[in-house]
Amino acid sequence: MKPYISSGIIDARPAPDAVRGKLMTRSRALGLAFLIAWGAFFIGIAWFLYTSYDADYMARYTPKYLTGFWTTLELVFWSLVLGGILSLPIAFGRMSSNRLLHGLSFGYIYFFRGTPLLAQLFLLYYGFGQFRSFWQDVNLWWLFRDSWSIALLSFTLNTAAYQAEILRGAIMNVPRGQVEGAMSLGLPKFVTFFKVILPQALIVALRPYGNEVILMVKGSAVVSIISVYDLMGETRRAFSQTYDFQVYIYAAIFYLVFVEIMRRIWDIVEHRLTRHLRRDNV
Repeated sequence: MKPYISSGIIDARPAPDAVRGKLMTRSRALGLAFLIAWGAFFIGIAWFLYTSYDADYMARYTPKYLTGFWTTLELVFWSLVLGGILSLPIAFGRMSSNRLLHGLSFGYIYFFRGTPLLAQLFLLYYGFGQFRSFWQDVNLWWLFRDSWSIALLSFTLNTAAYQAEILRGAIMNVPRGQVEGAMSLGLPKFVTFFKVILPQALIVALRPYGNEVILMVKGSAVVSIISVYDLMGETRRAFSQTYDFQVYIYAAIFYLVFVEIMRRIWDIVEHRLTRHLRRDNV
């Protein structure tokens, strides 16, 4: 065996003698077989959709798919916006030295991150809905009698917990020197946070926020269970009328295309906002 001599930088380790020169190993064969199986699966789905294409079916249900998809976008958008606003005080409480505020924020985050979104949705829809007389007395029955409002409330509370942890981690990642520099200039704490700390923290949190958006889009399918006719709700209604399982294939394609578009857009935004951090621009 020839001695391994480093070039002074970082060289790739030489392949072991057991696999050197082999074009096909067991792991490569398994990986190739797995790839072929997935390729055959997707080709089969594409062939099935092609051979079973029905123009009348598409003309009838495509507008409903689009309407349901728009409902999904509205639900996710407003949930993320309201959850982002709610996440600010929760993140502050999580970082607070006050034991009461810290404990309340920790308990909120622990509950909503530790329990399934579906269970939270049912708790609000079926559990809180049983106290109709109380909500009517406090003029909040309008919130708990409507499926859309319950879905929005459930999603907002859930994503607020995740966004609070994302924001807290991003704020703690901002170098202490930035805060000390702002204090040396005599900037008020309010200005320091919103002009110095928060912009840098949001750059750090870009990728986690993007993941949260994608997870919210995919998780929004659960609201169809409480009769919200989002994309999955319209899909279930179409299936109940046709008993054709390809409606779920089309729904999966809708979700897949939208998630991929969102991922690409988020990559562009992140690339644009972090261009000053890359070495190729130096």
